[in-house]
Amino acid sequence: MADQKLRKNMEFRNVYRRGKSFANDLLVLYIYNNRRNRDEKGLPYNRVGISVSKKVGISVIRSRAKRLISESYRLNNENIKRGNDLVFIARVAINDKTYWEVQKAMINLFNKAGLIKNEKDFNSSNKVL
Repeated sequence: MADQKLRKNMEFRNVYRRGKSFANDLLVLYIYNNRRNRDEKGLPYNRVGISVSKKVGISVIRSRAKRLISESYRLNNENIKRGNDLVFIARVAINDKTYWEVQKAMINLFNKAGLIKNEKDFNSSNKVL
């Protein structure tokens, strides 16, 4: 995931402006189908950005929220469709949640967005649902 991050403000704004949004009580997900996300072999990949506002809490809490979101994405990354720019925005409610609650919220957003490749395999491999 290190080389597949959204880093620049312009990239984030592009996803906000052109993409679709899905939300639940912990997270907001913006998705933009970016056809340019191809590696040297021509295979599509996802780029991910994480945004946590100062309203969520002090820097320790914001960093924890970012770590929870990135780890949840890392573990569920293989089960979602490729070729998208994804931006996760943490809401204030994420403040005192556990990893399992964040992962459940992320899976919920993937379901809403229709990003899951094989739903049968996904539900059997993740016992969170």
